[in-house]
This record gives sequence, structure tokens and C-alpha cells, in this order.
Amino acid sequence: MSIKHGLLALLDQGPRYGYQLRAEFEARTGSTWPLNVGQVYTTLGRLDRDGLVAPDGEDGEGHVFYRITDEGRRELQEWFDAPVARGDRPRDELAIKLAMAVTVPGVDVAAVVQSQRAHTLRALQDYTRLKARAADDDLAWQLVLESLVFQAEAEVRWLDHCESRLARRDMRAPDAAPPAAAPAPEDTDTPAARRPRLRRSPR
Repeated sequence: MSIKHGLLALLDQGPRYGYQLRAEFEARTGSTWPLNVGQVYTTLGRLDRDGLVAPDGEDGEGHVFYRITDEGRRELQEWFDAPVARGDRPRDELAIKLAMAVTVPGVDVAAVVQSQRAHTLRALQDYTRLKARAADDDLAWQLVLESLVFQAEAEVRWLDHCESRLARRDMRAPDAAPPAAAPAPEDTDTPAARRPRLRRSPR
């Protein structure tokens, strides 16, 4: 989630100060991506430096309000217009964890997969319950929850796939060559063995 653009989207609806921005950001995302106020003010400082927001006075308690600038609105519109690039997303810690697990000796990879699947299924159940209780008119929260549900379902399918790949790898152990057959001992009780051998007559 782009905190920068999320704050710009909120400021596009009117001036706000840091605590207001944090509260509204978390309310609109259902606290899925919690922010601390330090992150908010650090981001506001960068936005101010880049000319995307500007201070807009204070209230009686000393809260500094910020407003979006024309440049900030152009930046926000470009963000809404452009697709989110796959390469710009955070690294997938689970994929990295499993990639390391299959290459480090002594790691029970199957146990890692099973533990993660149990955790993800519990999260999926939680998201499903929250979605069932979400208000019909709270579309923003419903969309966030549906995204989390789809991600969890995809993760479970991927973990099933990983488990199948591990099972196939274990079944593909190199086949040992069958041992060479030992020569059969000479049987002296066969008719051939009892036949007298012909002697070559001297010349």
C-alpha cells in the first residue's frame, strides 16, 4: 500500500492534520495496514518537500493542517490511472522462506508448509467472518476484505502445489542399479555333469 498516495487521496477531500489522516487511513482500510503517527508526519514532510502538499494553518490545539496542491492532485490522478506494477510490490517472505527451506539441509520443509497452511486457513476464516459482518454500505472495507480472502485462498492453493512438488521430488530419487547376478554354482548332479569327458587322443 502506498502511504504517500493514500494520504494524498484523503487530503484531496480537504485539509487534515496528522492524527486525522492516520485515523481515516486505518478506518478506510479496516486497520489492515495500521500506521503510526510518526509514519504519517514523515510522509507529510516528504510530500511538502516535493511540493505535493502544503501547510494550511493550525487549530487552537496547535495541530498543523495540510492541504493538497495542484501538483499533488496530478500525482494522485496518475496513481489512480496507472496499474500497480508487479515488480513494485513487497518481497513475498513466504516464497523466500520456502526457497531457503528446500536448499538448507535438515529443514523439515513439509512441516513448514503444513504450519503455514494452518495459519493461512485460520486467517481465511477470520476474513470470511469479518466480511459476513461488514455493513452493506461499507464498500471500501468489503473490497479490502475480499482482497484478503482471495489472497489467502491463493496462498492455500500454492501451498498445496508446493506440497505436491515436494512429494514428486522425493519419489524421483535415483534408481539403484540392480546387483549383478552371481554365477550359478556348478551342479555336479546333472546328466551333463555325469557324462564322461572325452579325452583327446595323442597324435
